[in-house]
Formats: sequence, structure tokens, C-alpha cells
Amino acid sequence: MIRKATTLIFIAAFAAACATTGDAPNDNQKTKRGATIGAVAGAIAGAVIGNQSGNNRTGAVVGAAAGAAVGAAIGHRMDKQEEELKQIPGVDVTRPSEGEINVRLTSDILFDFNSAALRPESRTTLSELGENFRQYPDNTIIVEGHTDSVGTDSYNQRLSEERAANVADYLIDHGVSASKVIVYGFGESRPKSSNDTADGRQLNRRVEIHIRAPQQASAQ
Repeated sequence: MIRKATTLIFIAAFAAACATTGDAPNDNQKTKRGATIGAVAGAIAGAVIGNQSGNNRTGAVVGAAAGAAVGAAIGHRMDKQEEELKQIPGVDVTRPSEGEINVRLTSDILFDFNSAALRPESRTTLSELGENFRQYPDNTIIVEGHTDSVGTDSYNQRLSEERAANVADYLIDHGVSASKVIVYGFGESRPKSSNDTADGRQLNRRVEIHIRAPQQASAQ
């Protein structure tokens, strides 16, 4: 019985691997991929439960079906949220994985030079982001602060933490659940570009917001 359940899991895993190859996926393909990944997770969980109850095969099949449904629903919600976020001016939206959306805001939009205080004009963008986040309350919101290399390491670390915290506080003050928000400051340790040019330093002065679906967040 265990061998049969294991075979089912390998089949689901192979299907997931196939679903992650090929050309860049469209929204429908992303949702299908989410369903496949959910099926793998469900099959594994179902096999474990089935083993405990003496019926591995049934547990794996039922778990795969339930996981596929959950994965497809999460994928569809993430597709929808991604498209909505792309309509907000002043943000750069990317999708590094099926269960994660990244939003990048440059510090020039949010803060004055060497300051962690939010600029008045940044509040419109953050308010729109907060409104979107409130509609997807199960997601985890990770706010990261980054700086260029101008100044000491300790100063930049503190500045990145304060900037990320102020963005997070603004979102929480506008209805985003505090229990779903995590804040990190990375100082100058994670540059996107060279700090040798003004353009590169501008890219490195940023706040990134990582939106993770429930399954993705729990896997971290």
C-alpha cells in the first residue's frame, strides 16, 4: 500500500515538474501550475493520513484532489492581485513564483535623502497598496528596506530598518493586519546595481514588498 501511495506522489511530482518548464506562462497557465503544485502537496499529506488510517492510496488521491483545488484557487487570486497592483502608478511589480508577488518602490518616491519620514506624495501610492492588500487578508506582507553604500554600514542598516518600519506602519494604520506584516532592514547588503554610479545608487535605495500566498508563506 505504501508503494502505491509513493507511486502516486511521484506521478504528481513529475506532473508538477512538467508544468514548470517551457515558455513564460500566461495567467491561465499560472493557475494550472498552482493546481498541480497543490496536488503534489495534497497527495503527500493525504498519503500520510491514509497511512495512519490504513488506506494510503485513497488518502493520496483525496489529498491530491483537495490540494489541486486549493492550489488553483490561490493561483487565480494571485493572478488577479498581480494585475490590480500593476495599475498602481509608481510601483514595479514582478512575479518570481506562483505564490509570490514582489512590489518595488524607490526611496526617491517614498523618502527625502537621508530621511526615514514618508514624503506626502508617497502616501497616495501606499494608500492604494494598502487598499489592495486588505482585499487579500490571508497573504503575508514582507516589507524590506535597502540603501546604497553612501554612509557607514551601521547608519545604512538603521536607516533601512526605519524606512521599512515606517512603510509597514502606514499600511497597518490603513487597515492591513499587523499579524500579517513582517519587517526587515538589509542596509546596503543587497544591492540591485553597482553603487559606483548615481543611477545604480538610485536603484539600490528602495523598499521592496513581498506578497506571499498562504502556502508559500508557510513554506518559508
